[in-house]
Amino acid sequence: MAAKEQVRPLASHRYLHVDVENDDFSLEVKKTRHRHHGKCIKCCGCCTAVLLVVAVAIIVLATTVFHVKDPTIKMNTITIEGLSFLRAGNLNPSVNNNLTLVSEVSVKNPNAASFKFDEAATSLFYDGKVVGEAKIPAGNARARRTLQLNVTVDVMVEKLLEVPRLKSDLVTGELPVAIYTTIHGKVNLLRIVKKSATLKMNCTMSFNILRQDIENLHCLRDISL
Repeated sequence: MAAKEQVRPLASHRYLHVDVENDDFSLEVKKTRHRHHGKCIKCCGCCTAVLLVVAVAIIVLATTVFHVKDPTIKMNTITIEGLSFLRAGNLNPSVNNNLTLVSEVSVKNPNAASFKFDEAATSLFYDGKVVGEAKIPAGNARARRTLQLNVTVDVMVEKLLEVPRLKSDLVTGELPVAIYTTIHGKVNLLRIVKKSATLKMNCTMSFNILRQDIENLHCLRDISL
């Protein structure tokens, strides 16, 4: 009978414990983490600073360069030529009489870009009726400049003589009239900001027939953006 084979117990497992927390390794890891942490802080700080600079630049540009200001229109001078025939009382429509109103209008552009406007119109009213018209050619008011416009209105004498109150006004020596001007244009800032603007000016005045002059000139202006 064969001898029973002796059963040996399994050898117990032995685990090798490596101490990674030695002084040199731990110090190097801490230094690496510290460097990475410092770089992250610097990177975040730089990004924040850049964003602040961009935000400030946008605010400055929005309130200065890219801020569209209202162009303005102003009546500088106005004269009337040919009132002598009214003073003489010559109201015959068949007689060739010339009556001309000459005015100087200025368009001021306070923006950093030019104000380009289309052909404009000026109308002369007497007792609510149009008795004269003129066209203002399209133009360009340069950045931060004032453009002077000379406007000549040829009065339609035949229409003036058709107004019923003309005779009574000739007795008083004054003809109350109004001149209305409209200019429509656009401010274009670097093709980024585009703003349309309509300038309107309504001026009332009196033609002094004896002095052949303008009196009581009063203008109202309106700007629509």
